[in-house]
Amino acid sequence: MRLTLWFLGLFGVAVALALFASTNPGTITVFWPPHRVDVSLNLAILTLLLVFGLLHVALKALSALFAMPGQARSWRLRYQERIMHSALLDALSHLVAGRFIRARKAAELVLAREAVMTRSGELWPDAPRLRVMAHLLAAESSQALQDKAAREMHFQQALAQSASAEASGTRDGLQLRALRWSLEERDPAAALDWLAQLPAGVARRTVALRLRLKVARLAGQNDLALETARLLVKHKAFSGNAALSLQRALALEYIQTTQEPEQLAAVWAQLDPLEQNVPEVALSAAGRLLRMGGAVDQAFAWLLPVWDRMTQSQQGLEPDQKVFLIRVMENGFSAAGEDIDKQWLSRIEQAQLAAPGDADLQYLAGVACLHLQLWGKAQQLIRQALPRLNDAGLLTRAWQVQAELAQRQGDEAQALLAWRNAAQVTLRRKI
Repeated sequence: MRLTLWFLGLFGVAVALALFASTNPGTITVFWPPHRVDVSLNLAILTLLLVFGLLHVALKALSALFAMPGQARSWRLRYQERIMHSALLDALSHLVAGRFIRARKAAELVLAREAVMTRSGELWPDAPRLRVMAHLLAAESSQALQDKAAREMHFQQALAQSASAEASGTRDGLQLRALRWSLEERDPAAALDWLAQLPAGVARRTVALRLRLKVARLAGQNDLALETARLLVKHKAFSGNAALSLQRALALEYIQTTQEPEQLAAVWAQLDPLEQNVPEVALSAAGRLLRMGGAVDQAFAWLLPVWDRMTQSQQGLEPDQKVFLIRVMENGFSAAGEDIDKQWLSRIEQAQLAAPGDADLQYLAGVACLHLQLWGKAQQLIRQALPRLNDAGLLTRAWQVQAELAQRQGDEAQALLAWRNAAQVTLRRKI
């Protein structure tokens, strides 16, 4: 359709020119003394058009001629850029494929080509960023090859190039890479130094927070590690279960570093309520406090949410958590002596009455009676719990209590039998 319209338009122009030229009687007279030239108007117009066309073609030819050096220069520049980009891609592909020597050579080829262009006076805006990336790839390859001298040389040159305005966006990446290298070399001092140099905006990024968590754990700064983990959880860097597991592990590690009851109390105060209510964390903290000779009341206060979870919540406790709780409470009763909190005795009694078939609670009630010097009731409860105890540790301790109570009553034969049963359970545990 378009071609048809072009033909129609062309025929229309031809008809209009033919009609104009055939009926145009006009002439143009040119006086050039002593000559006179008469030319028809049609010929004059045609001559002018031809002259204009020739001048236009001549100017275009001159323009193309004078533009040839610039075009040759632009072609050379594009050719060099293609070579450098190809070498840069080679460096990246070799690096991710584990061919580190080839990757470094390709990155050095990029730098050599760019240096030749710079010396020839060719300047282009992406040159600083290209130099930074080439030096970074060479440094990364050298790090993989354990060539620290070459890595530092390329890294320092990359840092110097990143100071320019054209490559300002690359400096953050360089600092993060240096931080990763310090982590790989297990150098917490250098890692903390690089971490302190990160700008505030960069330090809040998820990748930087992940690195800070690793640095804090490497440096033994448990408070910083726990704080960083909370930020990562807030940024949704982990799933729900992974976040809870991480916070639990960090809290437990933080608790295990304490050496005094006051220090442990300060660490406990720094934990979030969600972390304090994790059974493993509360049990570990209370058990460690009791082993260090801390206040029994404070240890039992930390255990209260765990106890409520076991007795009131549908979620309950895992079997090993339940045994851990009973052992910690037994240690607390031993440390308190006869000064056992009556509220806890009431809680234990209510729980044992609510679940009379629970051998673990029955054992715990017997232990509480034992420390209150209620020998008969303690012996009765523990004897009833013995056949149903599944944990070897609790079973061993139950036989030991039975032996002690039998000795107190003067029944040496029963005491000897109980001691033998306790020893057999202990031997089975070791096997």
